[in-house]
Amino acid sequence: MAYQIVDKCVNCTACEMVCPNDAISADVNQFNIDPLLCTECAEAFADPQCTSICPVEGAILDELGEAVNPPGSLTGIIPLVAA
Repeated sequence: MAYQIVDKCVNCTACEMVCPNDAISADVNQFNIDPLLCTECAEAFADPQCTSICPVEGAILDELGEAVNPPGSLTGIIPLVAA
């Protein structure tokens, strides 16, 4: 049920500051989400706080490995798909 922060993360610290469960912490080069602490904010918020504030598309993945903020979701510009 936990999210995962991947290499696209720019280490801006925004997600760490808004996580109500203190599930996000900084490692040497990357932020991580502790799966034992992450509840996806289901008990307190309509949307997970980390994904609501993250300024980088594709930086946070859900439990299926899909980007919670996929390309185009923040900018409104949907990237062209090569044919």
